Amino acid sequence: MKPAAILFDFDGTLAPNLDLPDMRKQVIELTAQFAVPEEVYADHYIVEIINVARDWIASARNLELAQSYFRDAHQRIIDIEMHAASTTQPFPGIRTLLKTLQSNNIRMGVVTRNCRAAVLQVFPDLLEHVDVLHARDDVTYLKPDKRHLEMCLDALGVHAHQAAMVGDGALDMQAGLALEMHCIGVLTGSADRSHLQAAGAHQILPSCLELDL
Repeated sequence: MKPAAILFDFDGTLAPNLDLPDMRKQVIELTAQFAVPEEVYADHYIVEIINVARDWIASARNLELAQSYFRDAHQRIIDIEMHAASTTQPFPGIRTLLKTLQSNNIRMGVVTRNCRAAVLQVFPDLLEHVDVLHARDDVTYLKPDKRHLEMCLDALGVHAHQAAMVGDGALDMQAGLALEMHCIGVLTGSADRSHLQAAGAHQILPSCLELDL
């Protein structure tokens, strides 16, 4: 059955991945400079590393240092995102795909852990092609937290059971499955077929261009 709405991840899905390994490496290097023990942030995602490290620094009652770290770390990932975004464009054919979905009266949103400025640097006319963008700086909760997707669905006025989640990573599948959405993995980003299968994808496609909705 044709969904009433589709939520798309951004990098790795609508556009090439930005350099997440370098971003994580630089955040960890900065975190180590603030003497945060590795066990505090091990196995966390990039933004979560910053959050738990800030809390650890603040727990020593050094609130000013914690805020300084928080500002510096977020500025570092923004700088990396914006630099990468300046040389990145959407995948070929994505604009045509989104226009086709619009013409079929499918509501669309983008839910991404990237900052809004980087997304719009890569895809300046994105909001002419989708109804809503919920980037990192637009929300309180980030994927894999299902509330990131719920906020987008609420803005679209569509129930999760009427919507599909399309993304290149396990986080997208995890968040979508938590809402019992139809989850479609694409192989244009960070995860291969086996990882997407393990994450619970209902379908796995070579790219968004293979969507048959």
